[in-house]
Amino acid sequence: MRVLAGDIGGTKTRLALFEATRSSLSPVAEETYASADFASLDDIVAEFMALPHGGVGRAAFGIAGPVEGRRAHTTNLPWEVDAERLEQRFGLLHARLLNDLEATAWGVGELADDGLLTIHPGNPGQRGNRAVIAAGTGLGEAGLFFNGTRHVPFATEGGHATFAPQTELEWELQQFLGDRYGHVSWERVLSGPGLVNIYEFLIHHRALTIPGWLAEAMHSGDAAAAIHRAADDGRSDACVEAVRMFVGFYGAEAGDLALKHLAIGGVYLGGGIAPKMLDPLKGTEFLDTYLAKGRMRPLVESMPVHIITDDRAALLGAGRAAAEPGGSL
Repeated sequence: MRVLAGDIGGTKTRLALFEATRSSLSPVAEETYASADFASLDDIVAEFMALPHGGVGRAAFGIAGPVEGRRAHTTNLPWEVDAERLEQRFGLLHARLLNDLEATAWGVGELADDGLLTIHPGNPGQRGNRAVIAAGTGLGEAGLFFNGTRHVPFATEGGHATFAPQTELEWELQQFLGDRYGHVSWERVLSGPGLVNIYEFLIHHRALTIPGWLAEAMHSGDAAAAIHRAADDGRSDACVEAVRMFVGFYGAEAGDLALKHLAIGGVYLGGGIAPKMLDPLKGTEFLDTYLAKGRMRPLVESMPVHIITDDRAALLGAGRAAAEPGGSL
C-alpha cells in the first residue's frame, strides 16, 4: 500500500510517500515546503501530487494545532484542514488528521536505533505503555496505551496542566508568571518561550541587567537559543541557572507523565529542544527530578528515558497512522 504522510508546521511542511507494509515503511519520495508560501495544505498536496510519484491510497497528516473530528486549525497559519475535502479533491480512500504529538507517538515504533539516544536505561525490554513529552515552541504530551498485543497512540493536552513548583525559588517563579499570565501551565516554563520566561524571572529576582550582547542576540533571533548558547559558552551565570532550572523541570514533568501513563515501556523526549540540549539532559538535574517521586521512585527508576534525535519522527508516524486505519500499531 502506498500512503501519503505529512508533518505540518508553521514554518515548514514535509510530505512523504511511503510503501507501507504491516512491519515497515519504505520511503518513495519526500519534499519540504515553506508553509507560508501556500494558502492552504490542499495547495501543497496538489503540488506534491503533481510530481511523478504514482498513486496514493491513504493519507495522514500530523498538524501543529487542535484537531476536532475530521477538521483542524493550524496554530501558526491561517489554514483550516478538512479531511473530507482532501479525500474528494485527491481521490484518497481515507485521510486522517492527527495532533502533531500523536503523530510523533505513532512514529516511536518506526525509529531506527540511531534515531534514539537513551539517557536512562531503566529496565529495558519491558512491554507496556509509553509516554511522549516534547518541549519546543510549546509543550506537547501524548501516550501509547499497550493493550497486551499492540500500542494505541493517543493525544493529550497535558502541557497545559498546572505547573507544580517545589522549592521556594520555584514558588517565586510561579508568582512572577502568575502576575504575567494568570494561569501558569507547564508550557509556561517547559518550552522555548518557557526558557525565556525562566531567564527573565531570574533577571528580575536577582535584580540583574541583561548584557547588551545577549539582549541583541535575543531580539534579533531565537531568544531561547541565545540563552542556551550563552549558558553553553559559560558567558552568563543567569543563563546557566535558567538552563539548569529548565532541565530540572523537564525531568520533573517527564517523571510525572511516566507515572500517570504507567510508562514501563519508556518515556520519549521529542520536540526541537531536547536534541539541542543533549549534554544538559544527560546531566544530574534531569535524572534527579525525574526520579524524585517519593515511594514511587523504584517504579519510575525502572522506566527508560530516550531522546528522539530523528526529526522525521512525526512524518514517519503519520505514514504509519495512514497505513493503520484501525487505530493501533
